[in-house]
Amino acid sequence: MTDTPFPQEIIRRKRDGEAVNETEIGTIVAGLADGSLSEAQAAAFAMAVCLNGMDQRETAALTRAMADSGETLDWPDVDRPVVDKHSTGGVGDTVSLILAPIVAACGGAVPMISGRGLGHTGGTLDKLDAIPGYNAMPDLKTFRKVVREVGCAIVGATSELAPADRRLYAIRDVTATVESIPLIVASILSKKLAAGLGGLVMDVKFGSGAFMRELPDARTLAEALVATGKAAGLPTVALLSDMDQPLARSAGNAVEVREAIAQLTARTGNARLRVLTLRLAAEMLQLAGLADNREDARRQADRALADGRAAERFQAMVGALGGPADLIERPDKHLPRAPVQREAPAPHPGYVAKMDARALGVAIMHLGGARHRAEDTVDPAVGLSGLAQVGDRVEAGTPLAIVHARDEQAADAAKARVLDAYTISESPAHPLPLVAARVPSGGEL
Repeated sequence: MTDTPFPQEIIRRKRDGEAVNETEIGTIVAGLADGSLSEAQAAAFAMAVCLNGMDQRETAALTRAMADSGETLDWPDVDRPVVDKHSTGGVGDTVSLILAPIVAACGGAVPMISGRGLGHTGGTLDKLDAIPGYNAMPDLKTFRKVVREVGCAIVGATSELAPADRRLYAIRDVTATVESIPLIVASILSKKLAAGLGGLVMDVKFGSGAFMRELPDARTLAEALVATGKAAGLPTVALLSDMDQPLARSAGNAVEVREAIAQLTARTGNARLRVLTLRLAAEMLQLAGLADNREDARRQADRALADGRAAERFQAMVGALGGPADLIERPDKHLPRAPVQREAPAPHPGYVAKMDARALGVAIMHLGGARHRAEDTVDPAVGLSGLAQVGDRVEAGTPLAIVHARDEQAADAAKARVLDAYTISESPAHPLPLVAARVPSGGEL
């Protein structure tokens, strides 16, 4: 019988750049989950990994151990392929609210476990919290029921799923070890494995509004996610998408829900948001075996959006999780509006050449629409809408954005931040390609 290794010996080996084995990783993860690993030991392990990295075998072992640290879901009573999407986050990333209903309308089951925003990036759960009555933290019984009956449910992670990750992430957040790619990969994929998925599509962002600002760094993360997913038995595909500007024309919480509903009901549509959503939907449908190829998958997704089936699935999900039964038909009746709305006018004519997406996210933080700290509350009504995008022609006085604020002082400060975030040139400008690369599950392009 092999003695259980001491945590401090495992930490020492990792500190010295050695690889640790599956048993040793299991010891660390078990200690994270049951509290026997001290805060100091957990922080030291995180720093050792951050400084010395992990090889593919170690990363996969850490991912599996964290997934198994709590309850894991399966879906024996769901007669649909179970797939999901995860984004690394950005500004105006409204995709999930449109994507999950599209895939559900096409025959997939989407148990989407999402997070709240922190810093300049928005969180899907904060957007859903803007819907009166919506229960973003249901118990697992309710979560299963909604996925089975509706086809999709967008919720937060309960305490039962991947508890080791929850504890390690909180420690990473205060020990400057968030950036470690093996720890990022294990954190994301452990929750997805625990959710019982049959396939996962990753949207890895790069640019000024993303966590990974540079494309090569985003590619490294995407490749690690795909390889680790495969090693852990979860087929994973990644797209690398541009976040040098907000994806939607709105950024905030209630304002993004309005834009998502507009896309779902074809009342209006921002091309960038629609194109990326349909591309991700196609990847999910193909990964789920619901389409023969990406073109067929794209057509299916487009039809589900155009004929109203995706909107119906969204409304069914909202209603099943406690939200208004007529949200799709009457969004303005239910979604909060900020008392002050002010235009941020272009100072001179020209073309939008560049925008600092992170600066726009920070402007929303100052309005109260995002968190400075994890314990902060969020004002669901504030944000930015009507955002001009790269390549748009503007005249002097054309609104670059509409600021939604709680008071005049906050509106004036946000207007100044918006104007500072935009660069207007005399010559036409062209945005970066929306999708820069695809990292396939099996290595084929």
